[in-house]
Amino acid sequence: MTIIHIKHGKPEAERSEDDQKVKTIVETILKDIETRGDEAVRELSEKFDRYTPQSFKLSAGEIEALMNQVSKRDMEDIKFAQTQVRNFAQAQRDSMLDIEVETLPGVILGHKNVPVQSVGCYIPGGKFPMVASAHMSVATASVAKVPRIIAATPAFKGAPNPAVIAAMHLGGAHEIYVLGGVQAIGAMAIGTETIQPVHMLVGPGNAFVAEAKRQLYGRVGIDLFAGPTETMVIADETVDAEICATDLLGQAEHGYNSPAVLLTNSKTLAEETLVEIDRILAILPTADTASKSWADYGEIIVCDTYDEMLQVANDIASEHVQVMTDRDDWFLENMHSYGALFLGPRTNVANGDKVIGTNHTLPTKKAGRYTGGLWVGKFLKTHSYQKVVTDEAAAEIGAYCSRLCILEGFVGHAEQANLRVRRYGRRYIPYGTAAE
Repeated sequence: MTIIHIKHGKPEAERSEDDQKVKTIVETILKDIETRGDEAVRELSEKFDRYTPQSFKLSAGEIEALMNQVSKRDMEDIKFAQTQVRNFAQAQRDSMLDIEVETLPGVILGHKNVPVQSVGCYIPGGKFPMVASAHMSVATASVAKVPRIIAATPAFKGAPNPAVIAAMHLGGAHEIYVLGGVQAIGAMAIGTETIQPVHMLVGPGNAFVAEAKRQLYGRVGIDLFAGPTETMVIADETVDAEICATDLLGQAEHGYNSPAVLLTNSKTLAEETLVEIDRILAILPTADTASKSWADYGEIIVCDTYDEMLQVANDIASEHVQVMTDRDDWFLENMHSYGALFLGPRTNVANGDKVIGTNHTLPTKKAGRYTGGLWVGKFLKTHSYQKVVTDEAAAEIGAYCSRLCILEGFVGHAEQANLRVRRYGRRYIPYGTAAE
């Protein structure tokens, strides 16, 4: 087994040091918000975004005025993308059924899928206006019928971005706040004098946003740990260096710390992709970001076999995995740890990011080992219930319960069962003993 790194990224120790710095900063900010509420939020918004309006919450009139600034073509494109996201989310919702079954005569068990009652959706937008993130969180929550959906996004170049606000409104947000970063996450989860806290936080963000969600988990629910974008291209010689380099840099431009990995069994393709990346960086308008990300977090790994490629891919568990090989469906069948798969050269990660209908809020930092991405099911809680509808069933299940409780030493539990056996089975059971 031979696995060669043609290019390495920043050492793991340095990445961990960066993470610790982020953790400390976020802890301080969240404590400040909890202590000082709106005052802290306003100071943080001024510090990080240079934005301090009279109210962070947009009025209906302000929303309408901003939407009027969006061109007809852009509005049509936003609506098209939201239709694709809603259609797929609705198909997923339709697959989730409430059930009720009679497991024994007179014993009825069931579950219901109940929407989370309030959700805070974060839509990134300080560096790039992330219009699509509104579809992925707000519109999907709307399909799940969440009763209260609030959405927050930072000011873009000192003002609300009209297209982002339009997407949030069309997606179904009940409250819209022009507020970014940790201060938005903290305000939605902790609450302030003017913002009622939510039960759940969703949406992607930078390292600080992801860390804030991590620290607030438990106090509120979260969708998943969706930090800086990650991408992996799995390719063989069925494709060329241009498409590999384009797909790597297309995600590396997200931020300075976005891992991008080429995994291949062709050394020739690996070396040609390195050259092609340099060529594209010379003409890419976002090269300042993409080149930093590629220099520090880019990797090229060459394996001998497809089995080795599969093993490495599952170990890395990247957020986005673009597969362009002579056996794409084999990877679909055998990969188990990733955020989302993009199969074949005709599709790409940007399709998933913006328009095709699958959700782009996906697990990062190996979280794909234990969770999938955001989907309509994340906004639903599956609650079980039980009914015992006959005297005979109450006595029968009660006797079993009584004996099992005494087996564990729980007399109080046993008496809950014994009482039903006495009343509905009309059987004498001495207090604190097991039913026969």
